[in-house]
Amino acid sequence: DRTIAFDPALFMHMRSILLVLLLLFGCRPSPAQHVTSPEYDRMLQGLLSGAVPTIGVQEVSEETDHILLDARDQAEYAVSHIAGARWVGYDDFDLARVKDLAKGSPIVVYCSVGYRSERITEKLRDAGYSNVRNLYGGIFEWVNTDHAVVDESGVTQRIHGYDLLWGRWVTRGEKVY
Repeated sequence: DRTIAFDPALFMHMRSILLVLLLLFGCRPSPAQHVTSPEYDRMLQGLLSGAVPTIGVQEVSEETDHILLDARDQAEYAVSHIAGARWVGYDDFDLARVKDLAKGSPIVVYCSVGYRSERITEKLRDAGYSNVRNLYGGIFEWVNTDHAVVDESGVTQRIHGYDLLWGRWVTRGEKVY
């Protein structure tokens, strides 16, 4: 008979290694979600926390049952937005703007690149919305992959670039600041 002794120190060490691996590999946006530019993808990987589920542009463009929420400023939304999107804002976001939505509704939140929408997605999830995801790459990736945006007159080529620094990630359309 061999008796294996339980070693609490070894157990704690192995547990720590497992936790580090989970943090390193389990809290980032899904590798299946990417954008067309490797540089843009690297920037997004460093910018986004990965604290909320993401969805890619292609998946959003193929699905029709989700509700799109735009987490940019009203002026950005007025320049152009994804057709059918509802403006909810960022700095002045208020849950009252979504009170008519069922907590289990399939919701996709977007902004320019995904940072502001990630914060709004967190707020919605904290408020009990269970089926909400952040659009990975934001409206910039939407436009960069030749998906249409609209303004109050219909389809437009104009896209709000936020500012010169962030606007560099927009590769198609007519940038407006």
